[in-house]
Amino acid sequence: MTGKDEFYNRAKQEGYRSRAAYKLQQLDEECGLLSQGDIAVDLGAAPGGWLQVAAQRVGASGKVVGIDLQSVRDLSADEAGSGDGAAHIETVRGDMTEADTRERVADLVGEGGADVVLSDMAPNMTGEYDLDHARSVHLARQAFETALTVLPAGGDLVVKVFDGRDLDDLREAIDAEFEYVRDVRPRASRDSSSELYLVAKNRITAPVRGGDEAVVEVTDVGAEGDGIARVDGYTLFVPDTVVGDRVRVRVDEVKPRFGFAEVIDHGPEGTDDGAAETADAAAPDPDAGE
Repeated sequence: MTGKDEFYNRAKQEGYRSRAAYKLQQLDEECGLLSQGDIAVDLGAAPGGWLQVAAQRVGASGKVVGIDLQSVRDLSADEAGSGDGAAHIETVRGDMTEADTRERVADLVGEGGADVVLSDMAPNMTGEYDLDHARSVHLARQAFETALTVLPAGGDLVVKVFDGRDLDDLREAIDAEFEYVRDVRPRASRDSSSELYLVAKNRITAPVRGGDEAVVEVTDVGAEGDGIARVDGYTLFVPDTVVGDRVRVRVDEVKPRFGFAEVIDHGPEGTDDGAAETADAAAPDPDAGE
């Protein structure tokens, strides 16, 4: 039995609307994307296979928002159910490149944002590989841009794309906004397919990035004894400092909700009291070291 037959037949037997449901199951099992109570956004949701899996895994305490240019038939309670009941599902018929569609999705997601954005979107195939690849990258970029509007710090993104020459630029753009990104090829993908999924974990919304320099004031001490400074509300742990220190630091590592920095100057001059210079001010202080 071929891979296609196996997953096609399983989908029919187990009540999934498409064999693609198994791709999301496998992505979730490998990468930890969906949890009870999550809010998930499913781009390109028709016919609803990914909606089913997402709904079952976020449960009755979660919510799934599906978007597609086509209408999506409502999921029954059995299709959307999990051990704790059916998830709350909303579908939007529209184009995510249009402002009104994005506004509707943002309203449905709510002010807290989504936990994960999922995209299984694919272009209409022409049979010309370079063109199909380029179109898949374009759709993946649309999904990425959507994710940036609805994902808060720590959120995840999954996008389908066909392998090819434009993939590195897309991966680099996504990697700049998340803690890390990896390529995953689910077992349920057809053997002949060039599709893969970029899985980006833990969106970073920090006002600084690794290598940036900033002048900060230490206002607190963490449990491990490191000084704590804040840049536009973002927490930086700064070893070898105490409350009241005003120092120039270089950011070593940035995570979604906090980062780490090292002191490069204990006595910076020429900056306004209470004002932290962020990475746009990454140029060295002309007075540093004098």
